[in-house]
Amino acid sequence: MQSRYLMLVAGAVVALPLFGAPLFAAGDGGSSEQQPKCTGGQIYNGKTKKCEAPKAGMIDDDSIYKAGRALAMDGKYDDAIKVLTLAADKTDPRILNYLGYSHRKAGRVLVGLGYYQEALRNNPDYTLVREYMGEAHLMLGDVAAARVQLSEIEKRCGKGCREYGMLEEQIESYLRG
Repeated sequence: MQSRYLMLVAGAVVALPLFGAPLFAAGDGGSSEQQPKCTGGQIYNGKTKKCEAPKAGMIDDDSIYKAGRALAMDGKYDDAIKVLTLAADKTDPRILNYLGYSHRKAGRVLVGLGYYQEALRNNPDYTLVREYMGEAHLMLGDVAAARVQLSEIEKRCGKGCREYGMLEEQIESYLRG
């Protein structure tokens, strides 16, 4: 089982350059520098600049975030959670956001909300978290709470920003049934 898990992490990190364009398009940042592809279950260690057998603590948090986000966007929520929990910085709002997203999409909406709340404690202006949190509230049937998040997004980036439009559309769709 441990070997399978490490292969999953290795595969996610090695495949990461394939997801580069969507990451930048989504506005979550990231580096344009691509990591070399490794074989035989090894992963690239940015510290030593070599392909190595994976071990705890060798992968930097930015690579963990990118790999976890890519898995979450691919619908592999439980795998994303496994990767994201490897992060050393347990307060990184990006990590917390995609832990929340992955739990919510896997059907654990209340767990997801807890991660979103923690992310917002660390960065109240992170509008993507607010959009996802609004969607979580809609899953629970709480339109008023979703509208609170819509209002908070508007305060931070206006009605023209992507997150506002996405959550507004989700609310309207929910109300139409």
